[in-house]
Amino acid sequence: MAEPKTGEAPRHCGFAALVGAPNAGKSTLLNALVGAKVSIVTPKVQTTRTRVTGIVVEGATQIVFVDTPGIFTKTKRRLERAMVASAWAGAADADQVVVVVDGTRKGIGDDTRRILDGLREAGRKAILALNKVDLIRRPELLPRAAQLNQAFPFTATFMISARTGDGVADLRRHLAGLMPEGPWLFAEDDLSDISERLLAAEVTREQLFLNLHDELPYDLSVETESWKEFKNGSIKIQQVVYVRRDSQKSIVLGKGGKTAKAIGEAARKALEAQLGRPVHLFLFVKVREAWPDDPERFKAIGLDWVE
Repeated sequence: MAEPKTGEAPRHCGFAALVGAPNAGKSTLLNALVGAKVSIVTPKVQTTRTRVTGIVVEGATQIVFVDTPGIFTKTKRRLERAMVASAWAGAADADQVVVVVDGTRKGIGDDTRRILDGLREAGRKAILALNKVDLIRRPELLPRAAQLNQAFPFTATFMISARTGDGVADLRRHLAGLMPEGPWLFAEDDLSDISERLLAAEVTREQLFLNLHDELPYDLSVETESWKEFKNGSIKIQQVVYVRRDSQKSIVLGKGGKTAKAIGEAARKALEAQLGRPVHLFLFVKVREAWPDDPERFKAIGLDWVE
């Protein structure tokens, strides 16, 4: 816990949850707010499975941003229910809630309406971040913002592009002014509280999402089994990719293991960039049919078990 030095202005610290429908751009926004990649990003919906924090210092204020899984209306599997529960828990615990909406979508989608209804029922206030404004014609911006504000009484509206950074600093400064007074919870140079083992697993899962097609990425999980650091600063990481069927294992491995090798190489380079040191990454693919129904697997990927 970081305390202010003598003579410094009083410190403020609080939590801000980013909630929204799948693919609204929450993870991209979190990375833009932090100024570093702390949450994985892919074009596929429901990439984020668990809450990821990003820590920002704005003047005398520390903001702990929470990137939550996308909230969607049709949850068929236990994993999906756990993801949605994680998102709502992140919103409930936060000092401020930011609803991120994909501005390129016309109208208000069912998932966004459910989020607004849930916030209203909980008596929560929220800020609107209308995202992807770089892809919208300017005459369309104000009507879309007005429609959303008619559906929910947002306390403030920001038109942003998480991809280009447009409007992100204004949103960050606004949130800093709303945080309660109190000591910082993390060191000044901390960017996230995610463990390095979970970070490594998420980086590999990102590459699996980017390199595998159709529904397969949603049927797999990645766990970091071992982590060994050497005197020269390098790290040896062994990970297991769990799939549900032998046919899926064959796809992940590819002919002669080429697909898994390419994914592992991309993940290794990404990890070296994030950790700033050499990484030796070893991937193993195993079949575990019932991993989505195993409480231990949920715990390993940072989700609470739900019935």
